Amino acid sequence: MKSICVLGNGQLGRMLRQAGEPLGIRVYPIGIDDKLETIPYQHSIITTEIERWPETPLTCELARQASFINRDIFPQLAERLSQKQLLDSLALTTAPWQPLTNRTQWPQLFTELGDFVIVKCRTGGYDGRGQWRITPDNLSILPAEIYGQAIVEKAIPFLGEVSLVGARNINGQCIFYPLTYNLHQEGILRASIAFPQPDKKLQTQAELMLSTIMTKLNYVGVMTMECFILNDKLLINELAPRVHNSGHWTQNGASISQFELHLRAISNLPIPTPNIETTAVMINLIGTALNPAWLSLPLVHLHWYKKDVRPARKVGHLNLCSNSQQAIKNSLNTIQTLLPSEYNDSIGWLNTKLIHSPRHDE
Repeated sequence: MKSICVLGNGQLGRMLRQAGEPLGIRVYPIGIDDKLETIPYQHSIITTEIERWPETPLTCELARQASFINRDIFPQLAERLSQKQLLDSLALTTAPWQPLTNRTQWPQLFTELGDFVIVKCRTGGYDGRGQWRITPDNLSILPAEIYGQAIVEKAIPFLGEVSLVGARNINGQCIFYPLTYNLHQEGILRASIAFPQPDKKLQTQAELMLSTIMTKLNYVGVMTMECFILNDKLLINELAPRVHNSGHWTQNGASISQFELHLRAISNLPIPTPNIETTAVMINLIGTALNPAWLSLPLVHLHWYKKDVRPARKVGHLNLCSNSQQAIKNSLNTIQTLLPSEYNDSIGWLNTKLIHSPRHDE
């Protein structure tokens, strides 16, 4: 099998490399400034862990390779304006939005979108960066240079946030994991939970939406779609053309992880629907020092990224999987005592989701 070069050498590239080992696939995570002569890119499939990258000698050379899977799709999805335009063209529901071009728009924007809106940079920005919550009273917090470089969205009073991780192969076959329920705080994903039998109505909606997107783009590999739940319908928030933080639970909660699934899809290997038999929980470790005591709990799987610990930095995650929700609750209550107090809200949210898990008899 061909080797695979991953543009980007962060934790996602590292986990793709780990997923390749049992398959006999050599995966090379590469930095954007690495030397071309050290990378076997001319005889490899090329993928990426990031949507957007600067021009360097290496990235320019990779962009010329026909083996760069989804090469022409990344610029479209990495730019929020063109991403929104794509979704509109497919008649897929999103929060009402407008491009932000100049200050004179604000009276009209507040009339059309309401007095509470979200301004987002068109490119870059993640984990809450490059976004502003705006009302008529705080317009002054927006930097002057944002005009012409942002979109404005109506703030949605959503009931919850979910993501769908799916994959499409070269032959157009699409498969999906169960919907993942997500908790964000200050724009950063704090915790996720997925059930083996998700809400059937929402799952069907989500699969139709994501398959429509992937088919339209002729996309190959794993893609993630983040959505708001509004009543009993989904509104698409954003797309990520790659493996995603909210799919990390699949490493221990599915027979095929999202990382292995991506490698299979881009290598034209079989992609059967992964088997999911247990409830799975993921807790992001953000600016938190490694604590070996976490490993005293039998349900806990630790994934540590070997990064320097800094505030607001994702340095690892914990997965807990079991077909006994009570066992998960017991582990969560214990792990809460081994984590800083800022995790209390996340643990409480996860326990609430366990109590109100989707009904399977509808």
